Amino acid sequence: MTSLPSIATLDDVRELLGDIPGPDLEAAKSAAEREPQLTKPGGSLGRLEELSSWAAAWQGQYPPSMKRPNVHVFAGNHGVVARGVSAFPAEVTVQMVQNFEHGGAAINQLCDSVGAGLCVEAMDLDNPTNDFTKEPAMSEDECVEAISFGMNVIDEASDVACLGEMGIGNTTSAAAIAFALFGGDAASWTGPGTGIDKDAVALKAKVVAQALEKNKPLIKDGLDVLMCLGGRELAAIAGAVLGGRLKRVPVLLDGYVSTAAAATLYAVNAHALDHCKVGHVSEEPGHILLLEKIAKKPLLNFNMRLGEASGAALAVPILRSAIACHNNMATFADAGVSDKD
Repeated sequence: MTSLPSIATLDDVRELLGDIPGPDLEAAKSAAEREPQLTKPGGSLGRLEELSSWAAAWQGQYPPSMKRPNVHVFAGNHGVVARGVSAFPAEVTVQMVQNFEHGGAAINQLCDSVGAGLCVEAMDLDNPTNDFTKEPAMSEDECVEAISFGMNVIDEASDVACLGEMGIGNTTSAAAIAFALFGGDAASWTGPGTGIDKDAVALKAKVVAQALEKNKPLIKDGLDVLMCLGGRELAAIAGAVLGGRLKRVPVLLDGYVSTAAAATLYAVNAHALDHCKVGHVSEEPGHILLLEKIAKKPLLNFNMRLGEASGAALAVPILRSAIACHNNMATFADAGVSDKD
């Protein structure tokens, strides 16, 4: 069982990010050697070929496996909701967590249909983060506690960890994070979230701009952005990304919010997300911009914007299919099929 280092400060997290493990080169080599021998023209399975090699390299084993995918949904509440940035009140977060626990949400059906385990983690829902237009969303201790929780919640027996969230107001947090990390203008990063109208989106963009203006003096890197503009569930997602890396569990990110959380690590170390793929591109307009900034190509585009790790879970069968083809197809020699000259 992998023993993770304890963290007490954001500097401890920075230290971990400065020395994170790389891919298993022997596993990647084995995948690269087998792929050309399979009974198909080279490259004919497109991205499936790359996915099987990626899984082997980051699982640290050959052949790769997809028997135990797990989905983690982190839930948190945000003080900025009081500014009118969401169509729904904050209590919906608690109600939706109960819905997850009773099996009634979309993610429950998706996990059942793709054969994935589901873990729902409520992050101190009775204690929303601070309104980050007035002060940092979290103290350093609060942020580190959430990161540590996320690191340790990942099961190292998982073949892949699908990371998503539930939290009224968290697309405002995601937009503020993206704006702080990559610049531009606040409106470009701000979308309708749960379905607010055009005037409310304009208000939301103003709130995002105010949030960065208020916290800018405190921000030196991506972890400061996470502390000042994130939420507990976003910090836990960042921790889960880091925990996956340390435990040799590759990661499927969900939509805008989980990608924004992960991007705070990318801003500290551009290789921090090498073990991550993005399950889908959200309808939130900022997501496609964010994916361009962190050089990630989504696996699906189904016009979804639900959250709940729904897009990541939906991508599990693609990853499973890639691994099945790589592991189980006959080679030219096995099948008695002539290879190209």
